[in-house]
Amino acid sequence: MADADSAVVEPDVQVFTKKEPERGKPRRQPRYHVVLWDDSEHTFDYVIAMLQQLFGHTFERARELAKLVDSSGRAICLTTTKEHAELKRDQIHAFGKDPLATKCAGSMSASIEAER
Repeated sequence: MADADSAVVEPDVQVFTKKEPERGKPRRQPRYHVVLWDDSEHTFDYVIAMLQQLFGHTFERARELAKLVDSSGRAICLTTTKEHAELKRDQIHAFGKDPLATKCAGSMSASIEAER
């Protein structure tokens, strides 16, 4: 008779390992433009102040954007993630009317659009 310790049979053991996902470049979130639309109710000073306060643009950059929105009808203020673009658009809409303009009814118009 064989010794009990020497007669132990090990079962077939299959080891399954979790396959690591392939590592590639992380996917970037889609980018969106915050577009400011021109109107005839707001002054340059209002637009410049708004762009400085909401976007942190320098006076020179804000003035360039104010001229661009006046001449072309629109200007891209910022390109960012969708959620941040929506926030900035909403902040433009909530900025209020121009205290220097007598016929100003409210805030400027803005929209977001996907970057191409």
